[in-house]
Amino acid sequence: MSSAPRPQSKTATAAPLPKRRRTARFFAANFVLAVIGAEGGMAVALGIFAQPFSDWTDPGLLITAISRVAAMAGTYFALITLVLAARIPWLEREIGQDRLIKWHRMLAPYSLYLIAAHVGLVSLGYGILADLNTWQQFWALVLDTPWMMPALAGFWFMLIVGFTSYKRARSRMTYETWWLIHVYSYLGIALSFMHQIKSGSMFVNNTGLTQWWIALYVAVFGSILLFRWIVPFVRSRRHDLRVEKVVRETRNTISVVVRGRDLGKLGAQGGQFFGWRFLDGKHWWESHPYSISASPRNDRLRVTVKDLGDASSSLAKLRPGTKVLIEGPYGTFTADKAEGEYAVLIAGGVGITPIRALLEEIPKHVEIDLIWRASTENDLPLRREIEALAEWRGARIHWMVGSRHQFPMSPKKIVQAVPHIALADVFLCGPDGMVNEARKSLHRVGVRPDQLHDEAFAY
Repeated sequence: MSSAPRPQSKTATAAPLPKRRRTARFFAANFVLAVIGAEGGMAVALGIFAQPFSDWTDPGLLITAISRVAAMAGTYFALITLVLAARIPWLEREIGQDRLIKWHRMLAPYSLYLIAAHVGLVSLGYGILADLNTWQQFWALVLDTPWMMPALAGFWFMLIVGFTSYKRARSRMTYETWWLIHVYSYLGIALSFMHQIKSGSMFVNNTGLTQWWIALYVAVFGSILLFRWIVPFVRSRRHDLRVEKVVRETRNTISVVVRGRDLGKLGAQGGQFFGWRFLDGKHWWESHPYSISASPRNDRLRVTVKDLGDASSSLAKLRPGTKVLIEGPYGTFTADKAEGEYAVLIAGGVGITPIRALLEEIPKHVEIDLIWRASTENDLPLRREIEALAEWRGARIHWMVGSRHQFPMSPKKIVQAVPHIALADVFLCGPDGMVNEARKSLHRVGVRPDQLHDEAFAY
């Protein structure tokens, strides 16, 4: 299935897009990185200089001193990973959720490596001093040191979260299972707190360092409580969000329309997403990230969700009047990124949902080509709406419906559909694998990183 012959496009003679200037978002992102680096350096420096010089002169003491530095750095990284996933509005708005999650995934393994190194090195170092093997010393520390048992439980929780975060393990779990396991990371970090300030030699008799460490924990967990629970609850109550209706779009896709009051005050834009909790008595405690699938109105929002056999399947059974809690809006996948006069929208399957909202909100003077990739006709939700919007604004739709072998996201296929894509702002959304493949191809055909705006449906 392919598009009709492409009419002559004014982009054929258009000049390339000018290189974008560095914006406030760019400087904000680098400022946050600088602060994270400076605080991390401070944690390591305090771990080094808060220990007596004698601890660095004996082999056994040296190993234990290094283990404490590893613990400081590892715990600091763990706290930062929580901050990056805390949905703090300023960070989300200025940096973007995709970049924050990228940093989160980058730091999380190093946190676990450093904390594991601490466990091994402290057992080795004290074992040398006490003339015990490492395993014996490990259990001696666990059984005899105050607050060590909760810290060990916390370490095991962090190991479980770490192992289940690898891509192969995630691919075998439902979102609900993955999300629940990740909650244990909060518990794991919290359980280690008392062990650190009561047993860590850097904190004993060092009031200033202890207060700084306590302040870090309070700030991190306070931010999580405030922005993941208190603000969503207050905001959802204020706007009185309730399910209005559920509409089946295709055999495996549904839309949920949520009604509320003064929703314009949320500041949501097409292409953004919310964390949704539907208070139906089954999944109230789970927050699911769903993109809004139409330009938001002052009295209603809509999401369109593919039935993946997990909690998404239960949405079809939601009753009108069900209360809704939301977190957000989040994301920078928005129409204001279209700075030129030509845009190409690329959607994979249900990735059309934020693209549909963008099609409605991108200024009408902007010329648009839409590439829609799907395996079957049944994987084209909102098709009538998309076709009507495309006709209304004169956008061209290029259908790629069939197997991946027939319609790969290759440079050749993309250029065949849209020859002048290197001159466009490109908006790309779909499953993680499709987005990664398309991103590489787009770079090869000349689309600059500052022209490409993507959103992958992954967790």
